[in-house]
Amino acid sequence: MNSTHRARRHLEAAGRDHPQAWTQFDDFRQRREALGGWPEYVFCPLAGAYAVASRGGSNRLPLDRVGEVARLGALAAWRPTQGIYRFDPDLYAALVASPPSGQLPCEVLRHMPAWCVYLESSEAAQQAGLFGFFAHMESDTNTGGEELRLLLDHTDGLLALPLHLGPWDLSTALDEMGREARKQAVLAGQPAPGNMAQLATLAGPLVSLLLYLCSDGADYERAGPVTPTRTKKGLRLFPPHQPRTWEVGTRIGAALRRAASLPASDLGPADPGTRASPRPHVRTAHWHLYWTGPRTGTQVPKVRWIAPVGVNLALGEDLPAVVRQVSPP
Repeated sequence: MNSTHRARRHLEAAGRDHPQAWTQFDDFRQRREALGGWPEYVFCPLAGAYAVASRGGSNRLPLDRVGEVARLGALAAWRPTQGIYRFDPDLYAALVASPPSGQLPCEVLRHMPAWCVYLESSEAAQQAGLFGFFAHMESDTNTGGEELRLLLDHTDGLLALPLHLGPWDLSTALDEMGREARKQAVLAGQPAPGNMAQLATLAGPLVSLLLYLCSDGADYERAGPVTPTRTKKGLRLFPPHQPRTWEVGTRIGAALRRAASLPASDLGPADPGTRASPRPHVRTAHWHLYWTGPRTGTQVPKVRWIAPVGVNLALGEDLPAVVRQVSPP
């Protein structure tokens, strides 16, 4: 049995199929300013992946090979860190049960712990054929449009799920994806894709997991920054020899299980004469409206993304400790 993680096997397969790909991506990043630049949280725009997949120049990829662009773009961005994020099963269940509603928080998504991450699915999802997914951000070199790119690790292969970001909700993002897919199909003379509504059911829980990973105070240890090495051929990013697995939600998951085992009699009022405290749970992710500006002057309403948070979870000393490395000032 092959003990190498699936994500790493996908990376190795892409390297065999495109032997010069990683060197080409290094070159793109070294010429970042000359190529027009892109945000720091984007490893390399998919225009670079298209150039690698098509062998450059004026070559065009047929529609049945455009999936190679999504594959190369995600794996090139994942290669420098190779982080695999494994959620506590109880936290996982709580998060997927509360998919995001309202406007997608683009700002939060720009704060992934790496250029690209791989999130493992639950055992039930893996049995259904979804082993996990890669996630990274994209900045369109032509329009400047922003996308959240998901690459699903499915029994049917690596399936691209691009979500166009803007001042709209998840359903609209999927509608935008469908509109673009239909436009490209018409240009290529191919049949239009099916209804995007089915993807919304799948996309919501995955985005919810990713938002938790991006949120401040999420229950896991974050990796340090990646520093390129100066070589005779310029700056290069040397990948780790093996992926690293990050355990997500160890403490909050233990607290959820502990709370579930408490009898109702243990959940009495917080103080005499007050209403009973709510049973320990994970509060659904939501937007919070707040006002900024002087109290006596004009105030401006703003919204802030509040990630799923624990309510009345007793994170006691008997729970597993999370050790975080802190760099000296």
